[in-house]
Amino acid sequence: MTGIRKVFLQFIFSGAQMKRWNDKLRPMDMFEVDKQAHKMIVAWLLLTLNSQRLPADERIELTRQVVEGGIFDYFYRLIITDIKPPVFYRIKENREHYAALSRWVLDELSPILSGLPGGVWERFQAWTGNKVESPRPSLAEQILDAAHMYASSWEFNLIKDLNWFDEEIPEIEESFRQLPLKFADLPGASELYEPARGSLSNRNPLARFAALCGQLRFQARWSQTPRIPETSVMGHMFMVGAYAYFYSLYAGACRARALNNFFAGLFHDLPELLTRDIISPVKKSVEDLDRLLHDYEMQQMQSRVFTPLLEGGYPCLAERLSYLLGLETGSEFHSCARLNGKVTRLSFDDLHTHCNQDEFDPKDGELLKMCDELAAFLEAYTAVRNGVTSPELQGSMWRLKNLRRNHILGNIHFGAILADFD
Repeated sequence: MTGIRKVFLQFIFSGAQMKRWNDKLRPMDMFEVDKQAHKMIVAWLLLTLNSQRLPADERIELTRQVVEGGIFDYFYRLIITDIKPPVFYRIKENREHYAALSRWVLDELSPILSGLPGGVWERFQAWTGNKVESPRPSLAEQILDAAHMYASSWEFNLIKDLNWFDEEIPEIEESFRQLPLKFADLPGASELYEPARGSLSNRNPLARFAALCGQLRFQARWSQTPRIPETSVMGHMFMVGAYAYFYSLYAGACRARALNNFFAGLFHDLPELLTRDIISPVKKSVEDLDRLLHDYEMQQMQSRVFTPLLEGGYPCLAERLSYLLGLETGSEFHSCARLNGKVTRLSFDDLHTHCNQDEFDPKDGELLKMCDELAAFLEAYTAVRNGVTSPELQGSMWRLKNLRRNHILGNIHFGAILADFD
């Protein structure tokens, strides 16, 4: 029986119902979980560029700080959802007020987070205290701040012209104009904030990739099935990454494995940017369609993602993304590790028993698949609980429960997790 239960899984999912910019005229609803996904994609770009020359142990520790810092910030924002950003920034300027707000957040989150594995609750408490006490941001905090501002400015550019009558818009726009100067000393940030010139294909490859990923906000999951909330592919990717990280900790994964699993989850549906989200029954109903789609996805990924990164001077990003997407083994859902300099496919048991060490750069596949299905189950379950049901939603829930009722990975019993939702 796993210690990561229903209330925590639903808490992570709740960002799919938390609207952003909800006091502005918007061309579409924007949700917190989508913004966090975009933010963490950009954070990965900056993290990879800023850590490639660090010793292995320092690189892994910086990665942990970025991943947990991003997730912790998401948790914090889920609690303070009703506080507008300008008000929150004013609160942060007053140390006593910020400390009082943070104590309240800790009280609210204690029932949800205090039982998590791997010392997560203690690290969240320390993170909260450091945010109040530390006057100078660490490198991890700079990376997350730059990524946060990029994702927010990307959203702002969607709505600013619609809100020409809003007196707050010029002030908000001016704050975003200052970003290149604010992050001038952070490698990669100036390229991200480079003003758009000409077509998207002519932009800096770093900015182009970040903007391209942002389009996953527009792709709805289960597009033929009405749901509330209507989750996007981007939000789904963040949820899978978060679930994968915490279940990795519960399974006793080494640091590198848990962190790889987070980013593998964060990017696992990236190819759908090029083909759209096609539900499994459609893929399996036509002979060879699944294989043909995979081949097309890889061709498009090569021409629109990997080649621009390689030719633009970012081979480290292309190589790392290839590993996270499982291109060497043929699927993101294959477990693998680096053995004697070669990416090698392994079973879950072999990975867990023989390669659960940072030096092997291990990455789960079966665990990632489990979290992908778990996020899909939450999407269907939440819609039904919100009063929107259909044969497709009910059928998907039934199939997952029956397919995975006896599925066990190490100390994680998938059937026991799903039984919580009876």
